[in-house]
Amino acid sequence: MLALRLGRGAHPLALLRRLLVVAASAGVGFLLLCTLGWAMSHPVGSLPRLLWCLIPLAATVQFAVAVARTDPGTRPRTGLSAVGLGPARLTTLAATSTAVSCTLGSAVALLFFLHLRGDLSAMPLDGKGADLLARNQPLPLAAVLTLLALVPTFATAATGLVMRRHTRRTARPPESTDPAPAPTGLPWGVALTTAGLAIETYASRGGGGSTPPLPGRFDGSSAGVLAGWSLTAVGLALAGPGITYLCGRLLQTLRPGAIRLLAGRTLMAEAQGIGRPLGVLCAVLSGVFAANSLYGPGDETPFGPLTSLGAALVIGCAAATLLTAAVETRQARVPTTTTLHHLGAHAGLLRTAAAVRATAVLAIFAPLTWMVAALAAVPLTT
Repeated sequence: MLALRLGRGAHPLALLRRLLVVAASAGVGFLLLCTLGWAMSHPVGSLPRLLWCLIPLAATVQFAVAVARTDPGTRPRTGLSAVGLGPARLTTLAATSTAVSCTLGSAVALLFFLHLRGDLSAMPLDGKGADLLARNQPLPLAAVLTLLALVPTFATAATGLVMRRHTRRTARPPESTDPAPAPTGLPWGVALTTAGLAIETYASRGGGGSTPPLPGRFDGSSAGVLAGWSLTAVGLALAGPGITYLCGRLLQTLRPGAIRLLAGRTLMAEAQGIGRPLGVLCAVLSGVFAANSLYGPGDETPFGPLTSLGAALVIGCAAATLLTAAVETRQARVPTTTTLHHLGAHAGLLRTAAAVRATAVLAIFAPLTWMVAALAAVPLTT
């Protein structure tokens, strides 16, 4: 009940972020139900299609956790423990809010799926897609409830784990006033990215192997190519914080002025917060560019509406997670910004430093995305 009251009185931007979580959860739930409907008519080869739904599911869970971290109602504040809102209670509130949002999205997905099947009214869209929705077959209730519970369950569990660690770390006084230590995941990220590209290239040259049914022209790609591509994406996500930290270091080289020094120190301090979402977005965009390279100017992409929906969910959730992480880091930067204002720093200086940070990140991650996309597309086009 407290979570509902906090949600009702939340800021409009916080409500908008929660509505986006509801929309993302509804999209993933609809994809899962459509995969179930297709499997009821085509039992052979249905498991790989279900596994492909894990990608938008993971993107949605990541976005839900990011929204929970920036929720003003569950942010640790001084004195809340005295009224019973300590770290454990705030974690429970955040997990409950995430569960409510994702469950609402799953309910919307079920209603929309039943409407398209014609179970709630007349068959819409002139009966198109009846084979995909298993129109003439009864839906297995246990399977439907299990699939719809995936997003709320994983999102709630991930939110609880992340918020518990976050609230306890925030409640402790800082041990040092220096910039945050360098992230340690960069070597592992580089190693996984290199290994993924190598596996993808080797599998494409070897040929053969299992070929799970995939959308578009990916149906001729071996399982090794897909495994290498996934490993590359994980590597980029791990390397993101380290690359962001190095961006801050580079900004401070060669006798930096006040703007470059401020921008570099801020990037180094925020590397953990925005680095991983940057790495995930880099992996997603590189995959999109690699897939787009399969088609010439006159080709028509045979991707169906469900494939397009899944791609839109992954791209949208990755971009929204990055924006949400930027909002969180901005909230954490408020005391520092206030101190700079008291010291006489004008607003133009802070805006210029923010523009320098964005330019530096774009200058590093844009070529990296293009390079990974070009290397990942080579095995798919040969």
